[in-house]
Amino acid sequence: MSSPSKRREMDLMKLMMSDYKVEMINDGMQEFYVDFHGPNESLYQGGVWRIRVELPDAYPYKSPSIGFVNKIYHPNVDEMSGSVCLDVINQTWSPMFDLVNVFEVFLPQLLLYPNPSDPLNGEAAALMMRDRPAYEQRVKEYCEKYAKAEDVGAPSEEKSSDEELSEDEYDSSDEAVVGKPDP
Repeated sequence: MSSPSKRREMDLMKLMMSDYKVEMINDGMQEFYVDFHGPNESLYQGGVWRIRVELPDAYPYKSPSIGFVNKIYHPNVDEMSGSVCLDVINQTWSPMFDLVNVFEVFLPQLLLYPNPSDPLNGEAAALMMRDRPAYEQRVKEYCEKYAKAEDVGAPSEEKSSDEELSEDEYDSSDEAVVGKPDP
């Protein structure tokens, strides 16, 4: 029984030693984030995405669950959930694969060679097939807007600053109403 947990530990260590930034979600080794850089020579070059990884109890015999946290424009990635449509992870996973394969081979291949005939993002697939230059422009816009290195991991931080900002605005608007005499 300890074999899957030892393998999980070993794969996670290999991933960390491969210079990936890994952030654990909780005390266990089953859920974590990995910062993933878009592959060189691709439309996604220069982008950085936070990938949520969840390892099932039966890992490595069952594939990990992989999803993009920040938005990416790609035919095989669901824009809202970040779910990835990748045969090697979803259907043909083998215990011979490990987490380093996911980040050094599978995800780069997905970004380098999108498959518009098996889309999770129908709009991206249609645009890619209909108007390649417009598709490439949209990919670059998403990279600039959602995949900057300094923004990775910021969604929860942004949320709290937005809440603080809205509270400040609320307080200041109350003061303004209370502080002004009626004409």
